Amino acid sequence: MTHDNKVETEVKIYVETLRITEQRLILAGAALTAPRVYERNIRYDDSINSLTSAARVLRLRQDTRTRLTLKEPATSTENNILSRPELEVEVSDFDTMHTILEHLGFHEAWIYEKHRTTYVLNDCEIVLDEMPYGKFVEIEGDPKKIEALVELLGLSDSPRILASYSAIFFQLKQILKLTIRDLTFENFRSIVVPPELITNIK
Repeated sequence: MTHDNKVETEVKIYVETLRITEQRLILAGAALTAPRVYERNIRYDDSINSLTSAARVLRLRQDTRTRLTLKEPATSTENNILSRPELEVEVSDFDTMHTILEHLGFHEAWIYEKHRTTYVLNDCEIVLDEMPYGKFVEIEGDPKKIEALVELLGLSDSPRILASYSAIFFQLKQILKLTIRDLTFENFRSIVVPPELITNIK
């Protein structure tokens, strides 16, 4: 089991295609640290849903490994760069960890999926995320280096999104009157999400 305890500082940018950003990363000499991978995530809450109401995240993620993560509420700067305390451990067995959490009184609140490709450039981690409702670039690192990379990748005029992926999902459910519980590619197969819906979410 490994520990990764830190404050996460990042910017999230909405894009209509990831191809151009990935080409610019490659041209700039970015290192591909994790090729495109499918992620399955379970979000948990307690019996009174106090985690969600307090903007706290308890998440079990499975991709090429399994990690349990706790995130505290985020704060933002004037440049829409988010910072939030994050505690994370790697565990050996997804199903067993899920059972432990259930025995501790947490329940599976909902599931979400994504595909993620990860690069590193100039001491920053850049992830290219494909969510069921859209595509995003997240850059994590020192705020000044983040801003330099935003410019280098030609994303200065692209909309920055302060809302989390879950908050976007919940607002889309309300706007589009969706009755689905989980944010999966199958559930969004026949749903068209206009870009302006994403960029107008706060």
